[in-house]
Amino acid sequence: MSGIPVVGLFRCASYERNILGERLDALLESMGGMDRFVHPGERVLLKPNLLSASLPGRCITTHPEVVRAVALRVLAAGGRPFIADSPGLDGFSGVASKTGMAEVARELNISCEELDDPVPLPMAEGSVFQRVEVSRKAVEADRIINLPKLKTHAQMMLTLGVKNLFGTVVRQRKASWHYTVGLDRDVFADLHLDIARSLAPSLTIMDGIEGMEGRGPGNGHPRHFGLLAASTDPLALDLRLCSLLGADLQAFPLYRSAARRNLLPENIGKTGGDLPPDFTFEKVDIPRLDSLHLLPSFLDGIGKRFLSSRPVQRPGDCIGCGKCARLCPAGAMVMKKNNFIDIDYEKCIRCYCCQEVCPEDAIGFSRGFLLRVLDFLGR
Repeated sequence: MSGIPVVGLFRCASYERNILGERLDALLESMGGMDRFVHPGERVLLKPNLLSASLPGRCITTHPEVVRAVALRVLAAGGRPFIADSPGLDGFSGVASKTGMAEVARELNISCEELDDPVPLPMAEGSVFQRVEVSRKAVEADRIINLPKLKTHAQMMLTLGVKNLFGTVVRQRKASWHYTVGLDRDVFADLHLDIARSLAPSLTIMDGIEGMEGRGPGNGHPRHFGLLAASTDPLALDLRLCSLLGADLQAFPLYRSAARRNLLPENIGKTGGDLPPDFTFEKVDIPRLDSLHLLPSFLDGIGKRFLSSRPVQRPGDCIGCGKCARLCPAGAMVMKKNNFIDIDYEKCIRCYCCQEVCPEDAIGFSRGFLLRVLDFLGR
């Protein structure tokens, strides 16, 4: 199947079922057809991005029409699909309902399940992390079809195919990984890459019809990209999309991790679809990432204080829900009276989970002093 592209990129104007179905069929045909990836009787995990209990129009989660369309084609191939994720922010039943996944499952008579019951993941050769636990349902599925959302990410720049598989880590253990990784984005990218390589999804199909730019993954701005993309290699997909979005590959932690480990896919430029070869999206608002490890690790305290951005509360926007304090991996935030948040910056690990979970975008960033000086000198 040498004619199959490494990455398929197809325009798709909307989630209207006829339009989406025709475009998805074209995309799947370019990749060899759904029969290439699903055999009769196989139990197939459909892994969308279900970050929080958010309506589809906010572009925080994979659109239910994409999940529905893929599930129908898995059923037609004889597979037994089920929709599952482990949301990091809200209870699963509320997430499934608000995002439209529960309705898709009811319509198609398939299950919509929480990824629970953590078990050790058999790690791919060359993994940096030798012990990672993910949901048993992900480990035991016959196939995984990865269904990410095209979004920016304040901590990791972009959250696409590879990072979506971090969602197989069971709820409370995500916070533990944030705390363990601490300041180093490249180490966090190593973890994401290890999980993706070890789970080895049969196919990744990205919902980029309506995506997110700015301070994603939860508080950015919706943007129409009109794109469906797919690959058998989520890393190849992510790196191609990084270029397509006009982002700097060298600034992308996932790229740096793959390059350092000699894991960069070959023939990333072997792209199929109906986009011009030199096409890029114009003026995408990509988060600027701090260089958290310009100093040796024993000087992390200085790096946090002077190099990294720190979270700050916008009191006028805060509704006092307390999500940031409850979900802070480092226990660095305490909710006080009158919706005031006390932040201990010595404990803060700059994971930006507080910004990610805030439903009102009431957490902003204050850039470190040296970074502000560099910004001024660079003008």
